[in-house]
Amino acid sequence: MASVFTKIIAGELPGTFVYTDDVCVAFMTINPIARGHLLVVPRVEIDQWTDLPDDISQHCFAVAKRIAHAQKKVLQCERVALIIAGFEVPHCHLHIIPATTIADVSFDNAATRVDFDDLALIARNLSAELS
Repeated sequence: MASVFTKIIAGELPGTFVYTDDVCVAFMTINPIARGHLLVVPRVEIDQWTDLPDDISQHCFAVAKRIAHAQKKVLQCERVALIIAGFEVPHCHLHIIPATTIADVSFDNAATRVDFDDLALIARNLSAELS
């Protein structure tokens, strides 16, 4: 059965995309820890990041780094955290989280509701910065 991320990538479920290419995508999470929290997800459905082929892994990390630089500019945050937990969905994904303090990267702070208009605004601004 396809993961929820595979369904989002395929357009079967809605997603607020910031970046797409042939190897990976980046979209806003609907359970953000901090404003601007997004996910970088390889198109290939592999559960654990340690099982990704090296070229895909390197590409995803390079995309995450580009996005982090855009987040710093657009969201004016001090740092951008990168977390790979891998427990929520059995499809590798990198959490890219704007942060000012360590509390900004606690999954205990994940939102249960989100303002979709704000997600769309952040995604547009990040996409523009990446262009």
